[in-house]
Order: sequence, then C-alpha cells, then structure tokens
Amino acid sequence: MDDFVFLPLGGVGEIGMNLALYGYGPSNRRRWLAIDFGISFAGPDLPGVDLVLPDIRYLEEERDFIEAIVITHAHEDHFGALLDLWPRLRVPVYASAFTAGLLQAKRAAQPGAPEIPITIVSPGERVTIGDFDVEFIAVAHSILEPMALAIRTPLGTVVHTGDWKIDPEPVIGAVTDGARLAAIGDEGVLALVCDSTNAMRDGRSPSETEVGASLTEIVKEATGRVAFTTFASNVGRIKSIALAAQAADRQVVIVGRALRRAIDVATELGYMEGLPPFLDEESYGYLPRSKVVAILTGSQGEPRAALARVAEDEHKFVGLSPGDTVVFSARPIPGNEKAIGNIINQLCDQGIVVITDRDRLVHVSGHPRRDELAEMYGWVRPEIAIPVHGEAMHLWAHAAFARDMGVKQVVLTENGSIVRLAPGPAEEIDDVPFGQLYKDGIIIADAENVGVPERRKLAFSGHVAVSVVLDAKGGVMVDPEIALTGLPLQGVAGHPFEETVMTAVLGTLESIPRARRRDADLVREAIRRSVRAAVRQAWGKKPLCTVFVAIV
Repeated sequence: MDDFVFLPLGGVGEIGMNLALYGYGPSNRRRWLAIDFGISFAGPDLPGVDLVLPDIRYLEEERDFIEAIVITHAHEDHFGALLDLWPRLRVPVYASAFTAGLLQAKRAAQPGAPEIPITIVSPGERVTIGDFDVEFIAVAHSILEPMALAIRTPLGTVVHTGDWKIDPEPVIGAVTDGARLAAIGDEGVLALVCDSTNAMRDGRSPSETEVGASLTEIVKEATGRVAFTTFASNVGRIKSIALAAQAADRQVVIVGRALRRAIDVATELGYMEGLPPFLDEESYGYLPRSKVVAILTGSQGEPRAALARVAEDEHKFVGLSPGDTVVFSARPIPGNEKAIGNIINQLCDQGIVVITDRDRLVHVSGHPRRDELAEMYGWVRPEIAIPVHGEAMHLWAHAAFARDMGVKQVVLTENGSIVRLAPGPAEEIDDVPFGQLYKDGIIIADAENVGVPERRKLAFSGHVAVSVVLDAKGGVMVDPEIALTGLPLQGVAGHPFEETVMTAVLGTLESIPRARRRDADLVREAIRRSVRAAVRQAWGKKPLCTVFVAIV
C-alpha cells in the first residue's frame, strides 16, 4: 500500500542544518524528495570544527530511490552542505537562479569542489519530479528568490514554507504570494510544514523598507565614516545601505569576499540596477571620512572576517577612528553573542560609535511572527500542522498556535522520525539513523573520527608526553624526556609540574623490576597511571598522557 510520509533529518529541535524528506509509495520502496541541504556552525563545544552537517547515511542507503534535491533558498542553513555532501548522492538538484549563482560562486572559491548540475526554477513554475508534482511559490525573506513549495501526490498536498515572512514592501524581490497560497488552500491541503522561528513573538515583523528609512537617517546624521556589517547574502539590506549612502552623497566600499560574491551574482541577475558602482576595499583610504560607507563581513563575530580584523586594527586597507560609526545590521545567531560582544567592546575602546538593533531599527527578522502565521493558516487551511525550523520552545509555541487556529491534527516530531501523513491519521510510524557530521579542514566525519572527544579533554586538562629509552636488560639509557601542554606552571604546593612529572616517571621506573621493564606495554601503562595520579594530586585534574617506550 502506498503512503505519503515526512522525515526530517535536520532543522527540527534546532536552528540550522535543515534537511527534510518527503516519501511516497510502499514502505519497502518509497521514492524520496529531499528539501534543502543545510549546515549549522560549530560552537565552543566543538573545538577546531569548521561546520556541522547532517548525517546522510540513511539517504546514502536510499540513494537509488531519491528523485531530487530541491533548495528553497541560498542561506547556509538551507544549502551550505550541498558542495560537501552532494557527491555522495549525485541526484538532480532544483534551485532558483540566485541560489544556483551563489553556489557556483562558492564552488569557484573552493578548490576541488564538485560541479553540481542544477535545474533552474522560478516562482510560479510547476514541475514533475518523479512521483511528485512540485509548485514553486514566491515568498518574502531576507535573501533573494526564496520559495515555498506545494508538493502534490495522489494522497494529498503538502505546503512546505521554507523560511518566509509577510513584507508588503520589500526593498528587493517578490512579496509572499498570498493569493496563490489561498488558491492552493481552496484545492485542499493535507499538511502545512512551517517555519517556527518567531512563533513566540506577537504581531508582525517590520518591513525592510522601514529599516531602509532608518539606515538613511543614521548615515545622514553621521559626521565620520559609517561601517555596516550584515549577512553577506542579504542583498536587500545591502541595497538599502547603498541607497542610504547615495542619499547622503557617500560612496560604498565592499569589504569581504562573501559580500562581493553575493553582489556579483545579484548584479548579473539585474537586481542592483540604478545603483552607483560599489568600490573595492583598496579605494577605502582615498575617500574623505565624510564620504565613505563601508559594508563589511563579520556580523556574527567571525574571527577571520573583515570586521574582526578592523576591530583589532589589523586590516590591510580599512581602519576606523574615534567618532566613526559601526552599525550591526543583523541579529546574533544563538551562540555567537560572546564573539559579537568582544568585537563591540574592542570598537568602543577605540571611541567608535556602535549601533545595534537595541538602539535603532537596523534589522528585521526574515521569519513570521504570530500575526503572519495566522495569515498563512488562513490561506492554506491544512488538515495537519507540523512545526519545523526551531528549537523545542519554538516548536511547542507553534503547535499550540496551530491548535488555536483550529487545525485538527498537530504533530510535534523530531529528527529521524518518519511521520505518516496519509492514509489514515498523522502519526510517527518509524525512525531512521540521523545525526551530525563535522567538517574539519577538508575532512568530513563523525565526532569520534574527527577527534572531538580528545580535543575536549585537551581543552579541559592538557596533555603530558613522556619518552623513555631502555636497554635490553631494562636499564634506563638516558634521562626520560617530558613535554607538557596546557598544564599550569606549578601545582598547589608550588612545585613546577615538570618536576612533579619527572619524579613520577623515575619513581615508577624504579619500582618495576629490571626483568619486567622489557615489557614495553607494562612500562607504558604504569608510567601513564603514575603521571596522571601525580598531576591530579597537585592540580585536581587528570591530563591526557602519552608515553613512548623504546627498548634498544
């Protein structure tokens, strides 16, 4: 018997790493449609890790049954894993022209990245992808060309919103197509799988046009340089900043490769017409202070981004002076608050005026608040509501809201759970393997194979390395060598740790009879235990300890 199912592998119970699957057919050979391939960013609990990607082992097992990957928009949490994970599947990909252009720009900047063939689609199009009839619907968001999806099967239609909001006056791009969504609702919608990010917030998100007016006031009021930092993909915000600069007779300097890539793609597609040309960072130093507006990468406190280097006065071309203004035209992604705060403190110490969304209207969310959600439910009128794209508190708030809107079936699910949408009542019927992969340099693997557990231990308690050389009779040929990494200089009693470790090593060797010292494994383990115990007594922590024993 055929069924129609929903299976999230990322983006449910978390912000980021979005990957959803829709399956149609009998349980032993369902055909799958994958929606989005996103990443999330590593926090301090993942030392050394660059990116977090969804574990797609289940998709690899089902590769022959995957019809395609559809990308709703080009934010990293929705398409950032494509370049790294697509080679494991090699299935067709559908995306908008801007998304495809941004992916190509990313590929060009990453040596060895795969060339992914993409079928370009636009809002208003309706295509058949295997067993699925997919319609692409315009929505507003904080990036160009986002699309909601109407996914039709013989068992019913799902509206998958992706990221969206209702903005009647976006600076750039289309408005959310309420008329089309309402028409689909008239046809009958089985399920709405919907963004939950702002489900706890009442009212409506302000318009990008309102932000643009506020940015214009800020630039006109400034006497020195004005620097903005925002998400590189937010082309609408970049255009608002450019218009604000134009109104104040200032020129715009772009600082950061990611910004330049997004602007180049948007320009090729005709979205930046009517604006003066943007200047490169080399031009910055030749402009009078009162004639420059800079747009910099680094709104999330990234240590290698342009703003961080400017705050540390280490940028080759760009600097700021007391009285200049820096505007954070973005909201912190949860987990980045400390890094952003450090940069703000550095700027304030230099006498630079810092403006955030706590001070002025310099940013609005790209996600719907409750009044906007009410409009979506009014248009679509689903039989089933499935909250996604949020942490547990967002999903629970959205679920309660959907019930208040009169939705008969509300399903709170989690990554890895297969939810049957039809036939019969919506319910979880199975689960599949899921999890996270970590990108560390050019290596992609699970936590164990990347080395995360050992790195956490190193960060907590350091490392001791000991090298011992013995002769064939068990005699010590030379003094042991030790190396300490990440330990305090001395223990609680004031003795240097080098002495503490050396005493433990020599004492252990002395305690082992010469005949037994020819067992390298025995010597190695005895020294390791002794060193860790001695350090713990002097410090209260056990370090990692590596012992090398050579018998010659």
